[in-house]
Amino acid sequence: MGGLGKTTFAKLIYNDPSVQEHFQLKMWHCVSENFEVGSLLKSIIELATKRRCQLINTIELLRRQLEEAIGRRRFLLVLDDVWNDEENKWADDLKPLLNSVGGAGSVIVVTTRSQRVASIMGTLEPYELRCLNEDDSWEVFSKRAFGKQVQEQAELVSIGTRIVKKCRGVPLALKTMGGLMSSKQSVSEWEVIAESNIGARVQGKNDVMDILKLSYRHLSPEMKQCFAFCAIFPQDYEMVKDELIQLWMANGFIQEEETMDLTHKGEMIFHDLVWRSFLQDVKEEFIIGYHRDSIVCKMHDLMHDLAKDVTDECASTTKELDQLKGSIKDVRHLRIPEEMEETMTELFKGTSSLHTLIDRSWRSTLWNVSVEFNLASVRALRCSVINSAITNAKHIRFLDLSEISIVRLPDSICMLYNLQSLRLNSCDELEYLPKGMRTMRKLIHIYLYWCDSLRRMPPNIGLLNNLRTLTTYVVDTEAGCGIEELKDSQHLTNRLELYNLHKVKSEEKAKQANMYQKKNLLLFFWGRQKRYMPNDNAYNEERVLESLAPYCSNLKVLELHGYGGVEIPEWMRDPHTFQRLSKLNISNCPRCKDLPPVWLLVSLEELSLSCMDNLTTLCTNDDVEAEGCGTSLQIFPKLKKMFLRNLPNLERWAVNISGDPSSFITLPQLEILRISDCPKLAGIPDCPVLRDLNIDRCSNIAVSSLAHVTSLSYLSYDAEGFDSMTMPLGSWSSLMRLKVRSLANMVISLEDQQNQGESNLVNLRRLNLHGPKCFTTVSGFSELHHGIWVHFAFVEHLVIGDCHDIVHWPMEELRCLIRLRSLHIFKFTNLGINFSLSEEILYLSCLEELNITSCSGIVEIPKLPASLEELFIQSCQNLVVPLPPNLGNLASLRNFIVIKCESLKLLPDGMDGLTSMRKLHLDGCPGIEKFPEGLLQRLPTLEYLHLYSCSVSNDQLVRRCKEGGEYFDLLSSIPDKSIIFSERYYRKRFLPFC
Repeated sequence: MGGLGKTTFAKLIYNDPSVQEHFQLKMWHCVSENFEVGSLLKSIIELATKRRCQLINTIELLRRQLEEAIGRRRFLLVLDDVWNDEENKWADDLKPLLNSVGGAGSVIVVTTRSQRVASIMGTLEPYELRCLNEDDSWEVFSKRAFGKQVQEQAELVSIGTRIVKKCRGVPLALKTMGGLMSSKQSVSEWEVIAESNIGARVQGKNDVMDILKLSYRHLSPEMKQCFAFCAIFPQDYEMVKDELIQLWMANGFIQEEETMDLTHKGEMIFHDLVWRSFLQDVKEEFIIGYHRDSIVCKMHDLMHDLAKDVTDECASTTKELDQLKGSIKDVRHLRIPEEMEETMTELFKGTSSLHTLIDRSWRSTLWNVSVEFNLASVRALRCSVINSAITNAKHIRFLDLSEISIVRLPDSICMLYNLQSLRLNSCDELEYLPKGMRTMRKLIHIYLYWCDSLRRMPPNIGLLNNLRTLTTYVVDTEAGCGIEELKDSQHLTNRLELYNLHKVKSEEKAKQANMYQKKNLLLFFWGRQKRYMPNDNAYNEERVLESLAPYCSNLKVLELHGYGGVEIPEWMRDPHTFQRLSKLNISNCPRCKDLPPVWLLVSLEELSLSCMDNLTTLCTNDDVEAEGCGTSLQIFPKLKKMFLRNLPNLERWAVNISGDPSSFITLPQLEILRISDCPKLAGIPDCPVLRDLNIDRCSNIAVSSLAHVTSLSYLSYDAEGFDSMTMPLGSWSSLMRLKVRSLANMVISLEDQQNQGESNLVNLRRLNLHGPKCFTTVSGFSELHHGIWVHFAFVEHLVIGDCHDIVHWPMEELRCLIRLRSLHIFKFTNLGINFSLSEEILYLSCLEELNITSCSGIVEIPKLPASLEELFIQSCQNLVVPLPPNLGNLASLRNFIVIKCESLKLLPDGMDGLTSMRKLHLDGCPGIEKFPEGLLQRLPTLEYLHLYSCSVSNDQLVRRCKEGGEYFDLLSSIPDKSIIFSERYYRKRFLPFC
């Protein structure tokens, strides 16, 4: 049955912190009715790589790409809302492919309404969600029904109980009906709903749908149109709230009222649809195109079905477009699926009724000038080109040209007099906007996020007095481009980034901007770039900043970068300025010695301070002090994230507190703390829920002082510069990841020494060691040092780098890591010098992956365990011995990669024993001229072969592999192969410069 909460339950598991830490790769894919193996594999590859998969739907190619994307990483894959009941599609096609990748412990979770799907795909007994009991049902319903406009009273409770029974314990039905009843204030209206025949048979999708349809019928005409429009997006699509509202506006679904503008009314409709469960999963999330956190939402799959059912004007899937039979003349709103972007041209010939077109492809042929494409009716358009067809579309109200490569937007854009929303996010080459934009009087929203090349604003932009969104304003000294142009833009809300404030030469000009009228998230940049640092000639900056005082009561985000003043302005000293502030970021203000009084704010959740040379104390209010002995001062009561970087004179957390801050100061809600280059700061406060701690180049914070931080799951610590410190490993039982620089400068505590047989770090899975003194540098191996490594027994992934003092393989230390699955070592410049490894064995029985990079001193590799599945060697210029002496015995080895090992002359014999090898990659190994006999036997079984720039002297290996060569026939069965020789490559990288 739909609406029981299967997806919600799966999300609770997926987002659990312990689950997030346990799996190396997490992927979520909404399947719905599309269970085509090729499409599924492409989606999984894209989730794993976080980039688009360009391959065609050829299973063999996709399978190899899947292996590349996932490798041997332990993954969690959620396949949500599966409907496929064809057993062969799963058992014969997809299941073997997914079982062939990933590490031990990988998990696939499936949600479905179908018992047959569960029996086909399940390897364990399915977990079946049950309907809610009467008490829980009433709680879900009443939270929505009462409190907004309707007060709870006995008569309504009695009627509501009857309505709840009709919902039969289905959460979606209960929330939807509760949302509906919240708009009904009279007893008679409640009685009408209670007497309806809905819910008589709530047992399946259609019965729940009856309840959803009833709620839909009680929407206002505007809300019905806005909801139905959401069918343009595919199922499980994340819709950005601001963009969705602007698309509603562009299509005329929202009618303006005398006391309320379109945007405000759109906000109200959005929140009503959320309250009534037509939209759900509302959250703030980082959006790539915006490079900012934005509010997003989704639709429940049953609500998506309802939207499709109530309108036939939207199309967004391949199936829907295939049903159009060569024409889209009846479609009003179209989102082009990526898989059809190359075949859409014919559908558009003669089109004249389209109102919304969303096409984000860079490769689409739709916009070729030869295509007869009529945009006369289009109201909302998103595309990746700009041409005359677009600039002549006079009815366009929403235009999204984000990420296009263009230096100057054409002046013809100014002819779009009806345009309300212009989006140019991430146009990183854009330098100039049209000078005539002041004539586009209907513009309400201009988005310029991440347009870092933009030199100035178009002149007299202040004439656009309907603007509510202007994300970026670049101040310039040209006429009409100064800060004062903002004086009449009193409706500006949302985020406003002000750049080049050093060009504001007088406080009078700054005052004219009337910033106190703007309800914004404000970011002040004194330069054009975020890294701008004020010079010694900075002047008048304090008075300018004082004159830019914003509308304080609504300020949620404030950033200040590149400010050259010594004092902060008076408006920043007033505590009332920051009543709702949630984020404060100050950087590159070397003279500034004070902070705003934010240390007691109950709204502040994130604080970032960097490059403030004169800052000595975080909490400077003399009245703030502990109320007696044993009383801890609580500062930043709701702060969750704190970043302190390059603060050379920061000494204290609070002005009246000296000594160990953990005894006197508490940050009660802090979860993430990053401190770097703060050499005078001593210790950290008591942070009872801190889970992520990073301390770099802070010579006054000893690792031994961190024993009181017992909730850590991640710790990164730089021990360089310390002689010897006690590492309180016993205090960090929840630690999952540990990164340490100069581990050998640390010893374990006496208590931990006494418990050497019992590691407290049973959750530790990832260990990164960097810098000198990670290991003992002599052959002797002290018991004290060994005690630390005993605590690493549960580590599965180890990365070690920049250990220039190590001359031999740390066999004794590694022997302690009995569960190690992957080992990555890099920049061991002296490793292996004057040491023979012919009899050395790497005793790691679980090791699956070994990566050796930039170890210029290494000349040979020890014997490797039989469990190894991938061997990667790169930039080991002195490696001359034919790799590990037992290479031929590694029957589990699947991937063998060697890159830039110029001294390697040949591959070893015995490679016929590599019975599992599927990938061979040789790049930049000029000494290898032929394959050994054993490898020749394995060549026909390879799936991937890559040879690049080998045999610079006579190109023998490449010739042997090319047509007519002795290896050519052996390679003919390899589906994915690349054999390239580049003489220019070698001249550039290997020949001496003359």
